[in-house]
Amino acid sequence: MLTERQTRIVETAKREGTVLVDALATRFEVSVQTIRKDLNELCDQRLLSRIHGGAVLGSGAENVDYEARRAIASTEKAAIGRAAADLVPDRSSLFINIGTTTEAAAQALSQHSGLLVITNNLNVANAMRSNPRVEVIVAGGMIRRTDGGIVGESAIDFIAQFKVDFAIVGASAIDPDGALLDFDYREVRVAQAIIANARHVILVADAGKFERTAPVRIGHLSQVHSFVTDRCPSQAVRDICRQAGVRLVETTSPI
Repeated sequence: MLTERQTRIVETAKREGTVLVDALATRFEVSVQTIRKDLNELCDQRLLSRIHGGAVLGSGAENVDYEARRAIASTEKAAIGRAAADLVPDRSSLFINIGTTTEAAAQALSQHSGLLVITNNLNVANAMRSNPRVEVIVAGGMIRRTDGGIVGESAIDFIAQFKVDFAIVGASAIDPDGALLDFDYREVRVAQAIIANARHVILVADAGKFERTAPVRIGHLSQVHSFVTDRCPSQAVRDICRQAGVRLVETTSPI
């Protein structure tokens, strides 16, 4: 888990792109050695990449470690999860895919009843398995050790057997042109199958996803029906939602 100072350092890097050791030491009133230690730990978790005198946001070629992802914007993700759960009525069938924000939605759905949940996320299955009012079906395939995600052709074939009412999906990055992006081609293939086999697709992503990049295209924002975020800072994305008829739900007031 990140310390409060480390979390604020990451937030500064997201906002400004670069953080410098001397400036951070002055801001937090600690030694440069303490800041260097913070940056080294954040780089070890691939949240940041070191440069001379400081650090920049992590590489867009690989994702941040799972535990670090859980720590980032955890309060915002919990609120997004609750708002997404509010869009799903009782006695619905739904897909929930891989992601820390989709896991927050799964937690919020614990108050629902009569749900049939199909997932390729072992963390989602574990969170919902004890609820007697919810039936959980887990896709078969290869388990990704890093985060409990199930990927591969078997998972794709399994998902294709269903046609459900809702899907709750995440993305690692959102481009201003509306492209939804991720890091693992195998995971993306499963996400695409989920989108293709749901009547109503709910995208869940915090505002930090507008500041990131990833190499693999999941699809386009116009393919979803509802987009739940803490805030949408991109006017271009707002325009896409309006033009494509995507319902935009913000859990906090936009800046």
